[in-house]
Amino acid sequence: MSQSPDIDQVLRRAVDSGDIPGVVATAATGSDVIYEGAFGKRDLSKPQPMTTDSVFWIASMTKAVTSAAAMQLVEQGKLSLDGPIGKVLPDLAQPQVLEGFAADGTPQLRPAKGTMTLRQLMTHTAGFCYEIWNGQMGIYQEKTGTPGVTTCKNAALKTPIMADPGTRWEYGTNIDFVGKAVEAASGQKLDAYLRDHMFAPLGMTDTAFRISAAMRERLVGMHARTPDGLVPIPFELEQEPEFHMGGGGLYGTARDYLAFTRMILNKGRANGHQVLKPETVALMSQNSIGDLEVTKMTTAAPPLSNDVDLYPGMPKKWGLSFLINTATTPEGRSAGSLAWAGLANTYYWIDPVRDVAGVILMQLLPFADAKCLQTFAGFERGVYDGLGSGQRAA
Repeated sequence: MSQSPDIDQVLRRAVDSGDIPGVVATAATGSDVIYEGAFGKRDLSKPQPMTTDSVFWIASMTKAVTSAAAMQLVEQGKLSLDGPIGKVLPDLAQPQVLEGFAADGTPQLRPAKGTMTLRQLMTHTAGFCYEIWNGQMGIYQEKTGTPGVTTCKNAALKTPIMADPGTRWEYGTNIDFVGKAVEAASGQKLDAYLRDHMFAPLGMTDTAFRISAAMRERLVGMHARTPDGLVPIPFELEQEPEFHMGGGGLYGTARDYLAFTRMILNKGRANGHQVLKPETVALMSQNSIGDLEVTKMTTAAPPLSNDVDLYPGMPKKWGLSFLINTATTPEGRSAGSLAWAGLANTYYWIDPVRDVAGVILMQLLPFADAKCLQTFAGFERGVYDGLGSGQRAA
């Protein structure tokens, strides 16, 4: 594996300046790992250094994995992208749209128009939202005593939608329902299905919903950026959940997640296994929201997330289930690349045109932190600089 002094310098500087507590980053082509590095500490309150096998809460990076699992079941005819998802998940057969609140605070609901589908769930066009970026849902949860999704309680999924299915893109709890659909169609719990059909074939031995004893020894602590600087904070997802959060429940390593991105780069193939058909990967990698566009996510919970507006001014689309940039980015990412992130500032991208993918993991809140994004951009730029003219797209 080739190292890169330039990337090392970018990452070390971010840590040494106190911008971030610690970071692991790795990148690969379809055939080779081209960079791997770890800098800083796992936890600012403890002496252990960050290592390349450190374990992070990867949060919404879980979404692409859950969606890939669902696509295996679509291939087998056990799930349908465009049939009514209510046939698989009866709770979604007659969704209600939140219109607002009466004078006494009672939620005003109406039946949704149209039928909800698996494709809409995978593309965040089914109508579900997160209270982090939708204050109305925060009010609804408060008025009705509905828990937040990170409690991993089934009651957290009993929410109305914010728009009729298929009418707008809004980031939300959709992929938790995709996870439920995987369970319904496969007859396995989501953790067992992912272990057998995704993690085992990909060699992802350090990725799971439950933090094993071996993973815990390498677990990275959570941090918050405060006016007084970076502060360690307690954080751990429920280890005995009522449901496995297909939208954000996984813990894992950069190395493991890179294996998943390389499977996508290699058209569904990894370690001699055809995990997904090439045509399935092609379908997942194309715009699946038509004329709709990915919109800015305005925070309603500043301690958890800043406003999220990646590549402002550039039209952005959504695949199954990836963000798709429609123009080349300043760092060198090709148009039509795939990407997403996790709430605690974990990020990845997959560029099929240049045959390269990268993963960078940090562990601090709020999301879309300027210093973390700057570190990510420096890493990504370094990866593209290192590719050289030999791999430049034709």
